[in-house]
This record gives sequence, structure tokens and C-alpha cells, in this order.
Amino acid sequence: MAFPAFSWHPGLSGNLRYSPNFVPSPQNLLYNSNARKEPSARTHLAKISMSAGAKDTMKTLRILIADDHDLMRRGVKTLLQAHAGWEICGEAHTGREAVAQAEELKPDIVILDISMPDLNGVEAARRIRKASPTTEVLILSVHYSDQLIREILEAGVRGYIVKSDSDRDLIIAVETLASHKPFFTPRATEIIMSNFSSGGSIRRELPESLRDRLTSREREIVQLLAEGKSSKEVASSLNISVKTAETHRANIMRKLQLHTVSELVRYAVRNQIIEA
Repeated sequence: MAFPAFSWHPGLSGNLRYSPNFVPSPQNLLYNSNARKEPSARTHLAKISMSAGAKDTMKTLRILIADDHDLMRRGVKTLLQAHAGWEICGEAHTGREAVAQAEELKPDIVILDISMPDLNGVEAARRIRKASPTTEVLILSVHYSDQLIREILEAGVRGYIVKSDSDRDLIIAVETLASHKPFFTPRATEIIMSNFSSGGSIRRELPESLRDRLTSREREIVQLLAEGKSSKEVASSLNISVKTAETHRANIMRKLQLHTVSELVRYAVRNQIIEA
């Protein structure tokens, strides 16, 4: 997998980030060879046109927030709305809602909680990046996980922060992603740099990961089953037949070498597919 080139810039908490390139503001100046003459109508119109063009370049940053915890979602929204030029264009409670809204709204940035009902943050991010390649994704997680970092990189995510640090890192992370540059916490950076220095492949390092062992559809079903849904409920949620859902379930248990739903739930919690 090809990774973006990183450079180190010391910022808050020593995070890996890119400094946005300085872009000078438009010079709305017109040269008049005869200072004694009043500006012509053409000159006046030109000034108005240039001023309007300058305003057009100040594009509003459109952000979609997805988190099943109302308090957390409102807190993130409050922080972001206080920033001039940023707009919350949508809110979602589940991963599936986030994907649907991202496809419809085409936001600049999507902020995803890693653990959401129906579809977790990693799977939602993978679908959003596929449907809208220009949309950047920022993952919020309660717990740190080496495997999670590798999973989100595989999904095309270029932003990751821990919820406990969100009041400190959130604004900087969004600013950095708005410039289409990656932002990761220091511990996440260590994993990325370790892969670069060793010349290793993330895919080779995770032979037992969900990505290698299960299909996208099977990962969805793992989450739904771990959330306590029956085969009939899984079929209804995914618009497939009960028989197809049961076949997927059997394949999942065989691939993961599991025998009971309890084992499947523990597997899902361990891989942060659902919350404990």
C-alpha cells in the first residue's frame, strides 16, 4: 500500500501534521496612470469584480459528524461551529446513516466515531472514501489500538484522534485535513513510521485481521450478530434472504474458527467492531 509522504512539524501534543501553505490574500489594487483623474466606471467595476472573486475563494468547509452518543456529537458540533467558515452540513447516529449522508451531501470532512451501531467507523470510512474520494475522514476512538491504526490506514483514513484529547486536537486535525494532509496522534505516528523504517507491509503484518479473513459483507454481519440480531433481523437489515444470512453466518464462524455467539461477541469487542 502506498502511503503519503510525511514531514514532521511540532504542533500541539507533538502530533504528526502538515503546516498549511501560506497563500497571500488577493491584491485588489488597480494602477491609474493619471492620479488627478477620477476612477473610470470600468475601473470601479473591475474592483467590484475582483472583490467578489476574492470572496468566492473563501469556500465554506462542510463537515458531517457521526456519533451514536448524543452528548459527544453535540460537544464536537459546538467546538466546530465556533470556527469561522466551518459549517456542520449533517449529523448521523449510525455508520450506515453516515455513509448515506456522505453520498448525498459530499462533505469536505466526515468525523466518525469508531464504534457505531449497524456499521462501525472503519467500514463506514471505507465506503465513504470509495463513494466520495475527495472527502477526508477523521476517526474518533475511545481506546488506542495498534490494529485499529492499521485498519483505518487500509480504509484510506488520514486522520485519527483519541476522544479524551479531542478538545485539544480536534480543531488542528480538521484544519490539517482541510488541506488534504494527514493528522495522527503521536502513538499512531510511531506505528506508521515503524512500517516505513522496517519496509514492512501492513497487510503482511495483519494476516489475521478482518480485512484479510472476511469480506465486507461478512464484516457487516459480524457486527449485526454481535449486537444481538438474529439471522432474520440481519436479513431484514441488509435486504437479503434469511437463507443467505444463515450461509454468511456459517462461513464467518468457520473462517474465524468460532463455535458460539458468545465467542463471536468477544471477537467483535476485541477487534473494536462493537463496544464492550
